[in-house]
Amino acid sequence: MTESNLKKWKILSSQLVIEHEWCKIRQDQIELPNGRVIDDYFINIRPEIVVILAITPTQEIVFVRQYRHGVTEILLELPAGNFEKKIEDSFEAAQRELVEETGYEVECLIKLATIYDNPVKNNNKTHIFLGINAKKTTVQSLDITEEIEVVLIPIKDIVNQVISGEICVAGTIAAVFMGLEILRQKS
Repeated sequence: MTESNLKKWKILSSQLVIEHEWCKIRQDQIELPNGRVIDDYFINIRPEIVVILAITPTQEIVFVRQYRHGVTEILLELPAGNFEKKIEDSFEAAQRELVEETGYEVECLIKLATIYDNPVKNNNKTHIFLGINAKKTTVQSLDITEEIEVVLIPIKDIVNQVISGEICVAGTIAAVFMGLEILRQKS
């Protein structure tokens, strides 16, 4: 990484203004490097999440279609979810979420990257995984707010679905292109 002369912002004070099981928001008073003070910079305190690009032996990617209330749309995306426990690591979370949302398990799970989805206002990380030889082994085990259709899409069709806007979730798109590049390099 190249050197930079940029400076971090200084947190003068910080307090939770919303603390609920499903929503935590922190209000920071910050001092910018130029000395200006901002009293109300809000940060969403979010759990770390995993996104799994699972590929079947027949070269299909396991997707899920589900309603997303934040945008009031039904979206096509990769299986993903929050860490459930503080002691759960990203590999455990990825394996669990894939099985719960799809009923699929993978023979091999490779961590591709850790990214920030929206570092302007969210504090969480997204861990992206590639799963090899995904096979249906069980039924879905969905949360009360989940109604999920499992959709298998041939690898050859994925880029066109991203370009057309059929696939439009940022973490899913990042995982797709990272995973396709890793697969291209291995072939």
